[in-house]
Amino acid sequence: MLLEDGSTTYFGTRDLAAITIFAALWGVLNATISPIFFQVFHLPFWCDLVGFAAIILAAWYVRKIGAATLVGVIATIINFVFRPEAYHFFGFTAASILFDVLTSFIGHTRVFEKRLLGSLSLFAISVFSAAVAGLIIGAFFLVPAMLQTWGGILGWAGLHAIGGAIGGIVGVSLTNALTSRGITPKTVELVKRD
Repeated sequence: MLLEDGSTTYFGTRDLAAITIFAALWGVLNATISPIFFQVFHLPFWCDLVGFAAIILAAWYVRKIGAATLVGVIATIINFVFRPEAYHFFGFTAASILFDVLTSFIGHTRVFEKRLLGSLSLFAISVFSAAVAGLIIGAFFLVPAMLQTWGGILGWAGLHAIGGAIGGIVGVSLTNALTSRGITPKTVELVKRD
């Protein structure tokens, strides 16, 4: 089946490579550093920070619906390889799907080519998606007594929203920095072809 751009598959080889790299980054850093960060600071920011930065970078490079979802699914699998007991990561899987749907609804062209509006949109989507991850984790995976330590389910969702804000800032800053230096997914493709 031939697609609009002349390719025969929805995700090209480079798309899948980028998705896998960003998913591995998120999954490995979450499985190794996130427990340490949580033990030291008792805050869930690390996973949101790495996760949403990775999702934004993958979505920026691929610019197709399904990219952020695949990043979340692959990161979940990697996370379970290292930490089989970390069921809470399903909240981030759901958040990556939500992020994917929202960025696709707004439009990848608008989100990544209109700097100010796109940056604000990505930031807001990251914060909202992280808050939803916090709601899911709080509702299904945390012990109620432990949850009360952080102000209940809304407090826990708020903490994740802060992590999503940090991750959104990192991801948006990186994509804007790459774009301002003339590095775009199209220029990356042209360099690889030469």
